[in-house]
Amino acid sequence: MRRISALGWVGRFHQYLASYLTTNLGEEAQIWRDDRLRGNDLFANEIVKQFPKTAALISILSQRYLKSEWCLKEVHEFCRVAQEAEGLTVDDKTRVLRVMLRPISDDHRKQLPGALKDALGYKFYQESEGGHILPLDPAFGSAEAYRTRIYTLAQDIAELIEKLEESQSTAGPPAVSKPVVYLAESGYDRAEDREKIRAELRSYGYPILPDARTQFSDLEKDYVEQVNSLLDQCQFSIHPVGSFRGKVPDGAGHKSVVQLQNDLAVGKSRTAGLRRVIWLPEGTRSEHAEHSAFLEALQRDANLQYGADLIAGDLEELKSAIRAGLKKLENPRLEPPVSAGGGAPLVYFICVEEDLESAVPLIEFLTNEGFAIELPVFSGDATEVRQANEAVAASCQAVLLFFGAGGGAWKYHQQSELKRIQASRREPLRVSFTYLAGPPTADKKVSLLKKEPGLINGLEGFAPEKLSPFLAALRPGRTV
Repeated sequence: MRRISALGWVGRFHQYLASYLTTNLGEEAQIWRDDRLRGNDLFANEIVKQFPKTAALISILSQRYLKSEWCLKEVHEFCRVAQEAEGLTVDDKTRVLRVMLRPISDDHRKQLPGALKDALGYKFYQESEGGHILPLDPAFGSAEAYRTRIYTLAQDIAELIEKLEESQSTAGPPAVSKPVVYLAESGYDRAEDREKIRAELRSYGYPILPDARTQFSDLEKDYVEQVNSLLDQCQFSIHPVGSFRGKVPDGAGHKSVVQLQNDLAVGKSRTAGLRRVIWLPEGTRSEHAEHSAFLEALQRDANLQYGADLIAGDLEELKSAIRAGLKKLENPRLEPPVSAGGGAPLVYFICVEEDLESAVPLIEFLTNEGFAIELPVFSGDATEVRQANEAVAASCQAVLLFFGAGGGAWKYHQQSELKRIQASRREPLRVSFTYLAGPPTADKKVSLLKKEPGLINGLEGFAPEKLSPFLAALRPGRTV
C-alpha cells in the first residue's frame, strides 16, 4: 500500500474513507473506485456489474468530473439499477452522495442530473470571510478538518448500509427515537468545531438538521422559510458563534445567517419550547461593526438568549452542555423544589464553595428574617449539579449573588445564566442583588464605579442595615 502522503487527493480520500468506514461498520469496508474520467470511453459492462451489489455511489464533483460524459452516465446507470432493486432512497436518505471540492452555483446545480442535484452534499472546502475558497487538504494545513469531514461521511454511509440491510430483513422492534438537533450554520472560524459537534452527535445516533441534502437559498425570504421549516422538526438547537458572521442572504434585513438563525430559534423557543445552546467563547471579538454589535447584544440581551444556555467556555464545555440539554429532553427532570417553611420566600444564595464560611453571618441573618435559603450544589456528577442548580434558579423568588472569592469571569457567567433562565421562567424573578464581599479586587471596584443596579457593598464587613434595599425590594416597606 502506498503511503497516504504520496497519494493524490482522491487516493488519500479513498484510504481515509476505507479506514473510517471499516471502523464504523465493524467489518472490512468494500470500496471500488473508477479512475477513468475520459469522456470518449465506452461505458464498460465491468462497472454495470458492480451496481446491484453497491449500497451507495459517491461522486467527487471536480470540474473534470462535471465535463465527463462517462461519469454522468455512471450516475444515471446506478440510479436505474438501484431504483429497480431496493430503491434509490432508504428512510428518506438517498444512496447517491456528492463530495464537492468547491461551491456549485445554482445555475450549475440545475444542470446536474436529477440524482446528483438532490444528492447528499459534503463540502470539502472552506469559505473565508473574504469569499476565498480554501480546499480541505492536509497539504494546506487543514488535516484535522479534512479527516473530520471524511469521518462524518463514513458515519452517514455506515448508517445508510445499516438501514439498507434492515429493509432487506424482517423488521425488529422500533428504535427509541432521539431528539432532532438543529446545528446552526456558523462563520468560517467555527466551521471546523461545528463538524466535530456533528460527528459526535451522529456517533450517539442523534438526527441532525440541516443535513447534507439541504441547499440553503441565497435569498433572505427563502432562507428564513427553509430554516423555520427545519426548526419545526427539531427539539434542540446549537448555535456556534465566532468572530466571523458567515454569509449574508440577499434581502431587506441585511442580517447574517448567524443572526437570522438565532432570531428564528428564539421564536421557536417562545412558541414551541425549543431548547437551545449558544456557544460564544469568552473573548470573541469581531472587526465587522454589525457583527460586533450582535456579539455584544448576545451577551447581554435576555431576549436574544431566550430558551438557551449561553456557553462561554471551550469546546468541551459546550459538548457537556449539549449532552446535558439532550439528556433533559430524553429524561425530563422532576419539578423544581418548592420553598420551605410553608411558603417562605426562597432565596437562591449563589457563591463559590470557598465563600461558605465568610457568608455564614449573612445567611443566618436572612434565615432569621424568615427566608428559605438554597445554596448551590458544589459536587457530584456535572450534569446533575447543573440540573439541580438550574431547578433552584427557576423556582426561587430572589437571588443574592455573593461576589467574594469568585472572580470577575465567574460573576459574569452566573449573571448570564440567570438572565437566560429568567427569560424562560413561568413567573418573573422578583429580586436579584449582588453582594460585594472581600477581598477587594479590581473587578469589584469597577462594579462600584459603574454603579451597577442591585449592588450591596459589603467589602468592609457584614452590616445588617446594608440589606435594607434587598428586604425592601422583596418585602415592600420592610427595612432594617
